[in-house]
Amino acid sequence: MLEYHSGGSSGGLRYGGDTLNTAIHLARMGHDVAYVTAVGSDPISDALVAGWAAEGIDTRFVLRHPDRNPGIYAIHVDVTGERSFLYWRDQSAAREMFGQPGMADALAHTVKCDFIYYSLITLAILPESARLTLLEAACAVREAGGNVAYDSNFRMRLWPTREAAWQSSQGAIACASIGLPTNSDECEIAGTALTEQEIATNWLDQGCFEVVVKAGERGCLLARRDSEMQTIPVNRLIMVDASGAGDAFNAGYLSARIEGLDPEQAAARGQRLAGWVIRRHGAVPPIDDDLRQLLADFRA
Repeated sequence: MLEYHSGGSSGGLRYGGDTLNTAIHLARMGHDVAYVTAVGSDPISDALVAGWAAEGIDTRFVLRHPDRNPGIYAIHVDVTGERSFLYWRDQSAAREMFGQPGMADALAHTVKCDFIYYSLITLAILPESARLTLLEAACAVREAGGNVAYDSNFRMRLWPTREAAWQSSQGAIACASIGLPTNSDECEIAGTALTEQEIATNWLDQGCFEVVVKAGERGCLLARRDSEMQTIPVNRLIMVDASGAGDAFNAGYLSARIEGLDPEQAAARGQRLAGWVIRRHGAVPPIDDDLRQLLADFRA
């Protein structure tokens, strides 16, 4: 979606979205990343796709809707770096991506991938039939020996009821090999307070192999079927803007796991990348010298 950012000196129109943010970070770390979505046929959509391609993303499966345009969201950041959102996306092109020519080819490519990643927001914007198609593709990838990563990123306004969101998320968990929930999202979607341990236990019980529960200032909890749960603390940093922090963590974590690093090393990479993001404005800050050094450290 297009991003309008209020607050700070770097305002203006950019782009963002939870899965897109993660895709860009993964591409910046040198991974072969394709992105599946739909945008419009307008000049702004052209600029969005060109920007993603410049980041190293394979955009051949970014489909073009003839009548719809990208969604828009506005972020307001307060003095502590916490953010609030306004959305205009009910008529976004992405909501109809499964109805566009080229989606069959995108799905055929998806089931051959080593790794796929999506979120509860992905499911939220799709009609029920498309949700089921996506879950079938995810399950097919996992059954074929690939990896499926899922983040239960929850926005109540996108769902008719909390129960509908819960049921969709439970179905996605059952197809996932790596789960990336956030404690606050899980408590909100469940409608009750949950510990990180309770969240991880539910995900493992639903069939997920490996779970990382993000817990903000408390770091994260790692849980796998074959080992004890482990809390990984995080260094506290002065936050400028929390936008995209969880998406960056996901990218850092997944990047490390793709490269064969263990979950503890992956969590540390995720925390470092998220730490870089929260000290800057925007969901995907532009590359700077600090990020170049961070990426070099990851490659070392």
